[in-house]
Amino acid sequence: MITNDEGIVHLKHKIIEEVARLAWEDNLTEESKNELVYRIIPGPKANYRCCIYKERELVRQRIRLAEGLCPTPEEESDNVIQILKPACEECPISAYTVTDNCRLCVGKPCQSSCNFGAISIGHHRSHIDVSKCKECGKCAAACPYSAIAHLERPCKKACPTGAITYDENGLCMIDESKCVQCGHCIHACPFGAISSKSYLVDIIKEIKAGKEVIAMCAPATEGQFGKDITMASIKAGLMEMGFSDMVEVGLGGDMTAAYESLEWAEALEEGKKMTTSCCPAFINMMRKQFPEQFEKNMSTTVSPMCAISRYLKATHPGCVTVFVGPCIAKKAESQDKSVPDNADYVMTYGEFRALLRSKDIELKPVEEGYQEASVWGKRFAASGGVANAVLECMKEREVDTEGITLKKCAGGDECKKTLLLLKAGRLEENFVEGMMCPGGCVGGPSKHKTEVEITRAREALLSQADKRAVLENLKQYPMDKFSMFRDGHME
Repeated sequence: MITNDEGIVHLKHKIIEEVARLAWEDNLTEESKNELVYRIIPGPKANYRCCIYKERELVRQRIRLAEGLCPTPEEESDNVIQILKPACEECPISAYTVTDNCRLCVGKPCQSSCNFGAISIGHHRSHIDVSKCKECGKCAAACPYSAIAHLERPCKKACPTGAITYDENGLCMIDESKCVQCGHCIHACPFGAISSKSYLVDIIKEIKAGKEVIAMCAPATEGQFGKDITMASIKAGLMEMGFSDMVEVGLGGDMTAAYESLEWAEALEEGKKMTTSCCPAFINMMRKQFPEQFEKNMSTTVSPMCAISRYLKATHPGCVTVFVGPCIAKKAESQDKSVPDNADYVMTYGEFRALLRSKDIELKPVEEGYQEASVWGKRFAASGGVANAVLECMKEREVDTEGITLKKCAGGDECKKTLLLLKAGRLEENFVEGMMCPGGCVGGPSKHKTEVEITRAREALLSQADKRAVLENLKQYPMDKFSMFRDGHME
């Protein structure tokens, strides 16, 4: 995947860090934010864009995103993912362009194939009139020299649901009825024109108000910061920052696997196909593009994030729960009011690191261990991890799994293809594990390192975990005090 320029990513995280510093100081005023703009972009020369004025405007818009707002006061949208239009202006408008390979064929096949009169013949090569071009691609197909290139924008290419289009000025637009909040477009854009709202300011306010704010760290966390930074290290850093406690969401993986295994056993007996319920982007794809399959085939068990949030709210009434992970779609999941008692806030690893820096805290190795999840719950983060944990629970219950056939799909295209087969009644497998990110959550848009580095460090850390069984582990927790179903009903 094409990734953002490192300088743009650094700038984005620097702005989030500085906004967090102002929030800790109770100094998030219009005056202080304006001073921040000029401190980050002092001038007189531009560093990233054509001029310092565009750079300053983009910093202003990123400050608003860091406050959980839309980029400009005029915009109103509940979508987590937002477009910074001044940055998008730098993207080329033309979808098709004639390259130097053009040989000015006598037969003019490109011009003859165009139904809109968009192609003219110049002295050295053909030309495409952008105002007339309908982007049908017939000219490119007709050219015998492949001299007409299709410049598909990276954001549109990365979107698995066709949610990205463009207005008459060539500016990116997100169709919120199609967007599944996966965040793939964010890191695909080479101009940093797509970003997400951040809720660090709200989290800081909750901590400063003296509330019991508890962090919930995704299973993908292990390995993100190297093999020396354990879950105990993360917990120590969060509590130094002001969080009351931290729980690993791998425990929620155990909870989800235990309940989803009951659904799988029932579905197997009934001859019904079923999909997993952990990836919010996958769920959004089903809900928006495959509503019949969502109602008929989706597991009713909540995600591990929601499971831990409900567990904490049941045992710590009035607490505030904050999920930490690599996922943009989790932000949207936490705002889904149809699922009660889910996480109050979500922050990505990039935002987590910015929050640490805003308090001048460094993650350090610690001697004491920390484990609440089984290895099966910890492995939820990788493709195949959910299905393997569910099968483990069925085996622990001595349920016959011989008739189970699995389809493990990771990545937007693979998920969509699988759901199309399910809709058409042509899916051979009877159980589907859907993860929108390649490789699973460890390949999420806010991963801290490369997948290879993360996997290597994860394996070193997971090898140190004890081999507790899933169902035996859950006997330590009050599973009867909260619901494990999306609508919140109790068994």
